[in-house]
Amino acid sequence: MRILLIEDEHKIAAAIKQGLTQEKYAVDVEYDADSGLGAALNESYDVIIIDRMLPGSMEGLDICREIRKQGIHAPVIILSAKDQTRDRVSGLNAGADDYLVKPFSFEELLARIRALMRRPQDTQGNTLKVNDLTLDTLSYDVRRGQQPIKVSAKEFALLEYMMRNSGRVLSKDNIISHVWDFDADILPNTVEVYVGYLRNKIDKPFKGPDLIHTLRGFGYRMGN
Repeated sequence: MRILLIEDEHKIAAAIKQGLTQEKYAVDVEYDADSGLGAALNESYDVIIIDRMLPGSMEGLDICREIRKQGIHAPVIILSAKDQTRDRVSGLNAGADDYLVKPFSFEELLARIRALMRRPQDTQGNTLKVNDLTLDTLSYDVRRGQQPIKVSAKEFALLEYMMRNSGRVLSKDNIISHVWDFDADILPNTVEVYVGYLRNKIDKPFKGPDLIHTLRGFGYRMGN
């Protein structure tokens, strides 16, 4: 899953990015309102985290209002030192899904991100399931039937994205935009290579139906 963080305090931004990267998220960071809005409008993100007070021509709530105006529905978390009820209300009224007061623990931010990314139709608690393949987003446990499967951090991120979108055809561009961050070194066959890694782990060793399907010229689909 890919996250946009708009935060002008470089130490805070670096700490959040490091923590989220360790949790297997791809993270892009922008440090001012204008570049942050540009990234939000031009890239595809699963969650957007916006500091309320930012350098530039607008504040964080203005970014939130503008992306909602442009039809972007990614969950938004506002970060702010302003902790009055009226401040929280104004943040939610601007279109934010959550409002987190500074200082906060990374564990709380992570929990709120996970809560926003849950989709009841796709999950049972923190577990994604497609056929007999399960993925636990908290423990990073991947199993087919009762057989545990060891995957790398990037393989886990790719598998999570495909499972969250099971039944949909995902183009290579879709996959890259949600699994790799903006600065990643992506080669033309990077997606093919990682899909191949997953096939070798979740399909080929098992007798059950193949779960990853290639649609030539279109992309990949997860499901029976």
